[in-house]
Amino acid sequence: MIMEAAMAVQPYLQARPFPPSGPAPTGNIRLPTGGKGDCLAYIPHHYQVSSPLPMVLLLHGAGGSASEGMALLQDYADEPGLILVAPASTGRTWDIIFEREYGSDLALIDTVLEHMFREYAIDTGHVGIGGFSDGASYALTLGLANGDLFSHILAYSPGFIGPITARGDPQIFISHGNDDEVLPVQQCSRNIVRRLTAFEYRLVYEEFDGAHVIPRDVADASVRWFISGNAGR
Repeated sequence: MIMEAAMAVQPYLQARPFPPSGPAPTGNIRLPTGGKGDCLAYIPHHYQVSSPLPMVLLLHGAGGSASEGMALLQDYADEPGLILVAPASTGRTWDIIFEREYGSDLALIDTVLEHMFREYAIDTGHVGIGGFSDGASYALTLGLANGDLFSHILAYSPGFIGPITARGDPQIFISHGNDDEVLPVQQCSRNIVRRLTAFEYRLVYEEFDGAHVIPRDVADASVRWFISGNAGR
């Protein structure tokens, strides 16, 4: 299934979950991934290798940082219990937007995921990718291209879906403010939702009164949706 005009290089990730070798650190962690910026993770303190936890890869908006990506769902890490991982883009935003091709950030994300899958027990039915603004666009792009890896996509105020050939059948949560002047909802999420609905993806769309933000109740709803595993509240 082609969502956009195909490119020579597709954004396919190689990392896959497999049983970790033993205990690993919990709490706030800076990952040894070798990127230009910080790559951060948070592991709930109650994590045990015998009890896999859901994980969400979080992508910041343009000009943002790993800590801003982490902040998207940081309040939910310990309760209900999520492993969070947040890389920083190698440029001012993600490669397909900044470089007009998949490359540096795709490789970085693969490295980050490989590290997390090697060190931690992940619930393979709840491997999410999410982001805000440019990060939401990249999350949709990578999530749809790697729907055989990502079970869920959480896109807060996305602008577009990059050129991909889609794989798998991820569930999708999209939110957008109806007064967004940065990425206007009519050209962005409403158009994206129409296209994804035509392809019969399992999708929840939350349009709210507001601007280019993630309201607390929308974040709450997206986490409940992700944890429940249902394509609805």
